Amino acid sequence: MGKKELFQIGDVARLFHISVGSLRHYEKIGLIKPEYIDESTGYRYYSTRQFECLNTIRYLRVLDMPLPQIADFLKNRKIEKIQEMLCQQKETVIRKQKELKSIERKIQNRLEQLQDALLAEKEIIRIKQIPPRRFAWLRYDFSMDSYENPDFETSILQLAQGQKDSVVFLGKVGAGISREQLLAGKYDQYNMVFLILDSEDQYAGPAEILAAETCVTVRFCGSHKDAPAYYEKLAEYIKEQKLQITGFSKEITMIDFGLTNDPDQFVTEIQIPVCASSV
Repeated sequence: MGKKELFQIGDVARLFHISVGSLRHYEKIGLIKPEYIDESTGYRYYSTRQFECLNTIRYLRVLDMPLPQIADFLKNRKIEKIQEMLCQQKETVIRKQKELKSIERKIQNRLEQLQDALLAEKEIIRIKQIPPRRFAWLRYDFSMDSYENPDFETSILQLAQGQKDSVVFLGKVGAGISREQLLAGKYDQYNMVFLILDSEDQYAGPAEILAAETCVTVRFCGSHKDAPAYYEKLAEYIKEQKLQITGFSKEITMIDFGLTNDPDQFVTEIQIPVCASSV
């Protein structure tokens, strides 16, 4: 076969809309070999005999087929083999679609939460109906007297241990004060760290579904260290409205250092579950 019937590597790259680097990589891993290599110049030349193989490679790459699988098929091309590969790839695509849909929902959840945190009125005490939520938590006592608390951060890492998929914590981590502490008016000592799980979160570990709650809530610009004064306001409101505290508080940092370096933009919400007093 004369050189007139051969194509230089750059020409082949243009014909098949792939890079020269890709062709060199295909050669390196044994996927396709040039028809001829000029020993004096090192130039690679391809013939039409490689075109069919390149068409197959390009088609399978469009389907996102891994190169090792393509190489395996090219060594043993059979109808049964390509059917099996296509079925496996279809399953992979379906799984990736589900994963991307889950990521899309996570992004939408965070966007809605950020919008909610930025637009909601602050310093206003309200009674809210909170729907059922899925929680993972660690119970232990600690104080929170700074923006960055080592005990709190370590607890978050403990909640993340052993997870197959990374859990998005931003805007979903909080600390809680037990009912007993709330009734005693002790607002500087926390009894738990929790993670609010989205429906799409695959959490490998103990988690509970909390029933719907009626909560007295307040949002404020600040962090956990600013919370005691707001607990006092909530306690006063609960007393005035003749309500009873029914469970532990949920103190959620909706915007904190994970999202901004500006403490003036921090937003925290305190939720205390209540019911009408029986007295």
